Amino acid sequence: MLQDILLTPEEIALKAEVREFVKREVSSDLIRKMDRDEVTYPREFVKALGNHNLLGLRFDKKYGGRGLPWSAEIAALEEVGVLGTALGCAFGMPSIVGQALHSFGTEEQKEKFLKPLLKGELISAEALTEPRGGSDFFGATTRAELKDGWFTVKGQKRFVVAADGADFFIVYCNTDPAGKPRERISLLLIEKERPGVEVKYLYKLLGTRGGGTGRLIFKDVKVPVENLIGGLNEGALIFDTMMVPERLTSAGGSLGMARAALEVAVRYSDRRKAFGQKIRNFEGVSFKVADAITQLDAARALTQAAGKSVDAGLPTARRIVSEAKKFATDTAWNVCNLAMQIVGGIGYTNVFPIEKMIRDTHLIQIWTGTNEIMNLLIQHEYYRELLKDPNPGRMIEADAEEAAQNDEKVYEDDEMWTKGW
Repeated sequence: MLQDILLTPEEIALKAEVREFVKREVSSDLIRKMDRDEVTYPREFVKALGNHNLLGLRFDKKYGGRGLPWSAEIAALEEVGVLGTALGCAFGMPSIVGQALHSFGTEEQKEKFLKPLLKGELISAEALTEPRGGSDFFGATTRAELKDGWFTVKGQKRFVVAADGADFFIVYCNTDPAGKPRERISLLLIEKERPGVEVKYLYKLLGTRGGGTGRLIFKDVKVPVENLIGGLNEGALIFDTMMVPERLTSAGGSLGMARAALEVAVRYSDRRKAFGQKIRNFEGVSFKVADAITQLDAARALTQAAGKSVDAGLPTARRIVSEAKKFATDTAWNVCNLAMQIVGGIGYTNVFPIEKMIRDTHLIQIWTGTNEIMNLLIQHEYYRELLKDPNPGRMIEADAEEAAQNDEKVYEDDEMWTKGW
């Protein structure tokens, strides 16, 4: 597998360890119950991960992590990703919330929340999106007013994964309504048990069921200043950092979803016969398999490159992470649809899990920043990289036969045309 070429022996061993966990510790019955909304949140699954020391793999060992790089976590995410989006998200959430605590939290916060989070003893959730909008993050209207050492929080968040299962939330709040968009947001840790915290509604989702996705309402919730993560009005800095694990966990998990669908289709095509032979022998099927394998390998390589760029602190990391999230999630969607075409009509029923995979994978193209937002980030970052490169490469424009015809290089309207002549 391409993945093994990109991993160290230690990371290959971790991948095998997680694969065994997925095979032995997770029942098909749990997955089916979650898809029927008979399970609100898979708390026992998270606890089992914690018991095996598989949560927050990148964080320091003193807090319960393993001190591993992103490449290791991405390998683990792919293995868990075969279980679907909801369980993949339950595995990835401690990596996301843990990033805020590990990078910006106080030692007291790490002891009280991060350690039990990585043991699977506490469940966390992240509250970003509001009913008024999703992508307009800095327009948040959830207010937190600071007075006498306490914040009073009022507002709503929706589409919160684990809203019903979490013990605490990290919540982005507007703490300076008169400030500039990037200078008015703060991040608060709010325990679910605090008076005024309410899980109002659990969404009936197309897919990704059983993850406790719901709406949170904060009614004059009193939160001590000790629960502020990072500095006051420094939520934008934390948000920028948090988008890395948000998007890389989505990318890594989607590799597993794509691989699972492909494996189902390949095994089916090797058994199903039509016109006297296995359908894998027909180009209409085998070429779809080839397309799927190629897309998956490309997505895996790009996602691993994104993880390595983050660990190396490269200035291009933000762009590459956005590329990985976009390309890997689009690949998962494409591969699941190719798998359904290969399996045919029976794939459209719940006799095979492909219809669930399609329902699951469509969400990952939307959350943690839609793939259209990823496009905006990718092109913006690339323009900046190219046009402000202090040591640009060869100026290819000069290689044209008549490159010296500068009069023919018109970059804006002539004045006579702009005046309507």
